[in-house]
Amino acid sequence: MSAQTRRERQILIFSMLSTLAFAIMGVIWGLWINSMVVIFDGLYSLVGLFMTLVSLLALYYIHRQSRLLNTQAAARIEHRVILFKGAVIILLCTLSLVLAVRAILDGGRDTDGDLAILFGLINVVGCTLSWWYITKHRKQGGSGLINAEEKQWLMDTVISGAVMCGFIIAKLTELTPMAHLARYADPVMVLIASIWFFGIPLKMVRHSLRQLAALERAPQRI
Repeated sequence: MSAQTRRERQILIFSMLSTLAFAIMGVIWGLWINSMVVIFDGLYSLVGLFMTLVSLLALYYIHRQSRLLNTQAAARIEHRVILFKGAVIILLCTLSLVLAVRAILDGGRDTDGDLAILFGLINVVGCTLSWWYITKHRKQGGSGLINAEEKQWLMDTVISGAVMCGFIIAKLTELTPMAHLARYADPVMVLIASIWFFGIPLKMVRHSLRQLAALERAPQRI
């Protein structure tokens, strides 16, 4: 196993363990404080865990078959995995968007703002550190799988920051004559996050489709 392959495997294992911790925390904490956006964050982490496992298996397969696979074949596997990851994230965003709209039409949701802000703070710090670790090691050389992993953690960091800021605004709103609007903060944040998230997986899917099309047109190399 080459040094780069070992480094990429270590990055993916680190990402998988970190994602598992955030996923468990997000789902349990979200159910505890009755927050859609926190549950969404936990579910996104669960999807990320599954996607990281897929990337790890793909990396393992490429390594094991390195003597049989040429560069183009390995690239096809890599871009198909990235394409799959992008498609799953788009599906999650779509479902979250529908649930958020339904919650808004139903009159919003009551959540514990203090505990939600604490969750956001913990998540921002943890996701930022994970993203920094992966970015630092990716700069030493990494495949498209590691690049996709970095983007995934960047998305996690952004939504965690948005959640924290949203709940801070909602908490401040409770102190004003518009306190009744605080009930809409949770589903509105899910709505905004879902719409914003569509951009990154769409770029991943579009890029992978272009790369796969280019590989199909390229002369076969043995």
